[in-house]
Amino acid sequence: MTTSRMIPRAFSVRRYSPELGTWGKLTARDSVLRKLDWTLLLCCVALSLIGSLLVFSATRNRIELNHGDQYQFFLHHLLNTGIGLALAGCTIWLGHRTLRGAIPILYGMSVVLALLVLTPLGATINGSRSWLAIPGGFSLQPAEFAKITITLGMAMLLASRVDAGDRQHPGHYTVVQALGLAAVPVAVIMLMPDLGSVMVLGAIILGVLLASGASNRWILGLLGTGVIGCLTIWQLGLLDDYQIARFAAFANPSLDPAGVGYNTNQARIAIGGGGLTGSGLFHGSQTTGQFVPEQQTDFIFTVAGEELGFLGAGLIIILLGVVLWRACRIARETTELYGTIVAAGIIAWFAFQSFENIGMTLGIMPVTGLPLPFVSYGGTSMFAVWIAIGLLQSIRVQRPVSASR
Repeated sequence: MTTSRMIPRAFSVRRYSPELGTWGKLTARDSVLRKLDWTLLLCCVALSLIGSLLVFSATRNRIELNHGDQYQFFLHHLLNTGIGLALAGCTIWLGHRTLRGAIPILYGMSVVLALLVLTPLGATINGSRSWLAIPGGFSLQPAEFAKITITLGMAMLLASRVDAGDRQHPGHYTVVQALGLAAVPVAVIMLMPDLGSVMVLGAIILGVLLASGASNRWILGLLGTGVIGCLTIWQLGLLDDYQIARFAAFANPSLDPAGVGYNTNQARIAIGGGGLTGSGLFHGSQTTGQFVPEQQTDFIFTVAGEELGFLGAGLIIILLGVVLWRACRIARETTELYGTIVAAGIIAWFAFQSFENIGMTLGIMPVTGLPLPFVSYGGTSMFAVWIAIGLLQSIRVQRPVSASR
């Protein structure tokens, strides 16, 4: 039996047909559907659907936000989820290996978009000039796309010679190139300043280096440089006043409870009032009374804690844990270093951002403008995380047949 040229080699999987009593080839479409990690996909969809309900609860009574249309944010969240799913599908169709050739273009576009934020086209929200104003009332956060391009760009450099069989581990010069590639968008985002996104990018860079097999000296050096950099920024007074106030409120929760500490105090009150089972969806007093600012975005977890209680909030954490577990499995089972590094970067991204978002609502992490993946309201962040899921699914789908066996 000859292999059809219309079916990619990665999709040429044989299966036994009971009806015909013979072995036959799967079509590309059947092969892709069978190879998808449905547990990962369904958990992400469940998180987005739960998020839509929480967003609706947080915004339905806020006339100053929804302009009298209580379903505005709810429908937009569902629309963003649908667009995100479509982007994930396109990513799977293109494949992470195909995107490997387009990484220089994607990287350049992400840097240009980040630079545009520093021009008059940039918009300041909550003290951070990290948004790009688009005609028609839309906005874009380029830092979200930088998370993807840094992951792909570093993976391409670190895995090139290893996957070609020339080396067992990336060399020092290759690591320097990868860190230089990451340094450009990190520096631009730091100028905005968007400290939360810089923290996530730092976690991604660390995760990528760990997965690449680079020398431990680079890992220790990166951690040391990060500590020295933070101390230098603090000593030189490079942080904005609102950022200093957030760190001060984190260090001393009782500091100015009606001012800089207001958000975290109200968040803890909302979560603490939920108890085991919560007050019921749409019946939270803190949420209904609009006491928690930015509740549909940065503080969406407070809605879950108050209205769904410990059980509902715990379900969100479990779903996020399953997403990370499936991503770790994909990273472990792929036979190419490039796929492993890309998956590791996404794992570090999701893990750190989820911990930071939930942690700041509980008072164990400083307040930053980071959304909860799949749950918080926001178009750019939703598109970015679904593209990342598409990359993970592509790594699984395009895994060689011998590896799946």
